[in-house]
Amino acid sequence: MPTTIPKTGGPVERQFLGADGTGELRRETLRASKGNADSFDNSKILTDTIHGITKPAIRRLARRGGVKRISANIYDEARKALKAYLEQVIKKCVIYVEHRNAKTVTIYDVIHSLRQSGRPIYGFDPDSFNPKKPSPPLRIR
Repeated sequence: MPTTIPKTGGPVERQFLGADGTGELRRETLRASKGNADSFDNSKILTDTIHGITKPAIRRLARRGGVKRISANIYDEARKALKAYLEQVIKKCVIYVEHRNAKTVTIYDVIHSLRQSGRPIYGFDPDSFNPKKPSPPLRIR
């Protein structure tokens, strides 16, 4: 399995440098092996990751909402609704991340995205949220 040159940058690129430190040697060998029939990619393709939201997880959410009985076709509908909602929030998060020229989604990106969607999360505003504030010690009786 041929290695690929990372597209994201960062300190990982150092391991892909050639003997002279320029990386040209490695890139040439990768280009040569790209068309080779023996070279193939064993990377895992993510499909149907929405099924990671299991039936018990959906059932727990429904119980928290006060539902007693759940029909069998509710699970797929709940997954579809969750996927649509997450796509909407993540699109807005990506806009914030791209505007900052960053590659990492922070909690503030998610908070601003949810606030823009009309579903703010309380407790994260600057007045009441201090990320460096230690939590109170646990009391053991």
